[in-house]
Amino acid sequence: QVQLAESGGGLVQAGGSLRLSCAASGITFSIAAMKWYRQAPGKQREFVARISSGGSTNYADSVKGRFTISRDNAKNTVYLQMNSLKPEDTAVYYCNKPVTYGTDYWGKGTLVTVSP
Repeated sequence: QVQLAESGGGLVQAGGSLRLSCAASGITFSIAAMKWYRQAPGKQREFVARISSGGSTNYADSVKGRFTISRDNAKNTVYLQMNSLKPEDTAVYYCNKPVTYGTDYWGKGTLVTVSP
């Protein structure tokens, strides 16, 4: 049974930093690409960042240069370091394990609130 558990969200002032974690179980984590998405109130869920099994990364333009995705295969955990946070970064952040043939796996999300 695949489980993705996000943590690390909270309330932070603009310009501050947070680090999100996503602990995965039930998958062979070391060969899995992993992603972060977010959903702001009243908006559709959007892609934030991706990391391949080999460590290659991709980012949405809106977070490039401010957010860093990383992984620790020994801990089956993917991270999202978020710096220089802006109020528009306020959202529920979700961990995602893409599935080529089938339905992606999702965590339950962690709320990030950035105050002005």
